[in-house]
Amino acid sequence: MRHKIQYLALGAATLLLASCGGGGSAEKTASEQAPAAAETTTAAAATPAAATSAAAPAADATDTLDGTTLASLTGDAAHGKTIFTQCQACHSIEAGKNMIGPSLAGVVGRKAGSEAGYSYSAANKNSGITWTAEKLFQYLEKPMRVVPGTKMTFPGLPKAQDRADVIAYLKAPA
Repeated sequence: MRHKIQYLALGAATLLLASCGGGGSAEKTASEQAPAAAETTTAAAATPAAATSAAAPAADATDTLDGTTLASLTGDAAHGKTIFTQCQACHSIEAGKNMIGPSLAGVVGRKAGSEAGYSYSAANKNSGITWTAEKLFQYLEKPMRVVPGTKMTFPGLPKAQDRADVIAYLKAPA
């Protein structure tokens, strides 16, 4: 029963995230993104082995698909707070407040899979990643690329500046 509730919550979160803009891209409408998000969730649920078989970048690698680096951008925490509203359906920035996803309070510098009280996927726990700002920048571009088999179904933030801004927000004092 617990797994069924978690699965339903995950599906609801996926649809909510798809309707929230799908990673900050204003080019697609929610109705265009929702079917793709649902298909991704269904495919990932149906074939978890396929999701974990893709080769992830090394735990200390920070290369991005779009070739940008965090160092080439200046993050805007105020804009990052706006972008983070997409994340709030699953994540809190309040210490110890885990939701569908773990609390992101103090995430910069934290070892992946280590937030107390949150049940992580084996892929995340065993990734060997420490969430540096640069690694988060890479991860936020396409989470499933960086941690294949992660429970997080969010497709990512395609705009490099949005990723830099969210990181600036996460690093800002509360």
